[in-house]
Amino acid sequence: MLFAVGATVAAASDSGGSASSGTSSRAPGRYSPDAGFARDMAVHHQQAVEMSFIVRDRTEDEPVRSLAYDIANTQANQRGMLLGWLDLWGLPKVIADEPPMSWMAASDGEAGGDGGHHGHDMGAAKPGALMTGMATKEELAALGAAHGRDAEVLYLQLMTDHHKGGVAMARGCARQCATPAERALAQGMVEAQQSELTLMADMLKQRGAAPRG
Repeated sequence: MLFAVGATVAAASDSGGSASSGTSSRAPGRYSPDAGFARDMAVHHQQAVEMSFIVRDRTEDEPVRSLAYDIANTQANQRGMLLGWLDLWGLPKVIADEPPMSWMAASDGEAGGDGGHHGHDMGAAKPGALMTGMATKEELAALGAAHGRDAEVLYLQLMTDHHKGGVAMARGCARQCATPAERALAQGMVEAQQSELTLMADMLKQRGAAPRG
C-alpha cells in the first residue's frame, strides 16, 4: 500500500511539477481546482475515517464493521495521497480565507493555474456542516452515543450523505483538475463511492430503514 501511495504521488509530481521541489512552473496554482480539491477532500475524507472508527466500537455487526474498515482504510490512504501532492507542489494544506469548495467555481484562466480566487458559496452544505455531505458535531455525537442497530442505521445514513457530497466534489475534480493522476484518483472515487452507495442502500433496507431525504 505504501508503495502504491508513493507511486501515485510521484506520478502527480511528474505531471504537476518537479518531484524534488514541487514548485516548478507546471505545478498547480494556490487556488487551482487541483489544490482546492486536495485540501477539501482531505478534510472530507478525515471525517469519513472518524465516523468509521466510531461505528466500529458501537456494533458487533460484521457487514457494517467490514464496510467501515474498508472506508476508513481507503479514505485514509487517499487522504495521504492528496496531502502528499500538496507538499510536492509546495502549497499549503490549509488557507484561512479560502471558502470550502470555492475551487468548484473556478472557471477563470487555465485549470492548472490559479483559476481565480472565488468566494463562492456552494449553498449545499447543511447548517453546522463544513462541506456538502459532511456530518455536524451533533450528528457525530449522536453516532457516538448510539449502539447496535441504531448505530448501524445512523452510520449508513450519515455515510450515504457523506458519499453523495464526496461524489459531487470528485466529479468536479475529474472535470476541472489539470493533473492526470489527480483526475484519475477523483474518477476512481466517483466509481467506488457510487458502488458503496448502492451497497449502503441495500444494508439500510435490510435493517428496515432508508437513506435520509
